[in-house]
Amino acid sequence: MTVAERVVLATATVGIEHDVDLPLMVDALRARGVDAAAVPWDAEGYDWSACDSVIIRSTWDYGDRLGEYLAWVDEVGAATRLHNPADVVRWNSDKRYLRDLAEQGIPVVPTTFIAPGEEIVLPGSGQFVVKPTVSAGARDTARYVESQLASAERHVRSLHSAGATAMVQPYLSRIAEGERALVFLGGAFSHAMRKGPVLTDVGVIDNARVAHPGLTEHQPSAAELEVAARALAAIPGRGPVLIGRVDLALSDDGSPVVMELELIEPNLFVTHSAPGLQRFADVVRAHCASPKRT
Repeated sequence: MTVAERVVLATATVGIEHDVDLPLMVDALRARGVDAAAVPWDAEGYDWSACDSVIIRSTWDYGDRLGEYLAWVDEVGAATRLHNPADVVRWNSDKRYLRDLAEQGIPVVPTTFIAPGEEIVLPGSGQFVVKPTVSAGARDTARYVESQLASAERHVRSLHSAGATAMVQPYLSRIAEGERALVFLGGAFSHAMRKGPVLTDVGVIDNARVAHPGLTEHQPSAAELEVAARALAAIPGRGPVLIGRVDLALSDDGSPVVMELELIEPNLFVTHSAPGLQRFADVVRAHCASPKRT
C-alpha cells in the first residue's frame, strides 16, 4: 500500500498512555495508507514542519499552560497544515466565545462573565454554576444553591486571584435529561452521544470528576442539529473546521441551547462509535489528499 502523507495526532504526554481513542485513530489512518503517529505537543525538539498535517487531539493540559500552548499553535500553524486552525483554537480557548455566539443569535446558556476587578454579582435565586472561562473537563467548576452565595463568591475571588475570568450560568432544570454531544467531521454531522450530569453535588470543586459520565448513543432532534449547525457556521475563520463537537442541553421550555463548542481537542467518542471512527479516518485521509497549503 502506498503511504500517503505524514499525519501527526498531537496529544499531551499523559495522552499517549491514557487517550484510548489515539491507537484506534492511528490504526484506522494507517489502514488507509496514511503515515500516522501520535506525538505530545510539547515534545522537545520535534520538527513539526516535517509533518504534512497536524491534527490536534488530546492536548489535555493546554489550559494549564495556555500562553505556551497558543504560541505552539501559532508556530505549527505557520509551518504546516494544522487542524483546527490556529485562529479557531485561539478563539475557542476562552469560553467568552459564548458571548460571540449569542450576539449572532445562537441560543446559548445565559452566561455572565466576571473579570478580575469587576463587581461580583451572583444570582439571587435558583441554582447556578461558577467556573473559569479557560478550563476543560469541569476543572475548578462548582454548582451552588442560593444559600451558598458566600461560598460562590469565594470561588469567584479564588479564580480572580489566579488571573482568571469567572463565568456564572444557571444550573439548567432539565440537565438531568443529559447533555447532547454532537460530533461533526469535515463540516458534516457524524454521530452523537448523551452524557449524564457532571455536577451531581453542590458547593464542591472536584477536579477528579468523570468528564463524560453515563455515555449512551443519542439520536439528535432536528432542532438540535439545526442549533449545532448554526453554532458551527458562526465560527470565525476560513471554511468548516475539520473536527468539532457541539454540546447542547435543554432549556426549561425544551429547546436546545449551546453549553460548549469544543474545537480544540474534542473527545469524539470513537470508542463508542465504530462508524464515527471510520468517518474520522476518511475525513482526515481526504484532507491529506488535498493540495498542501503554500
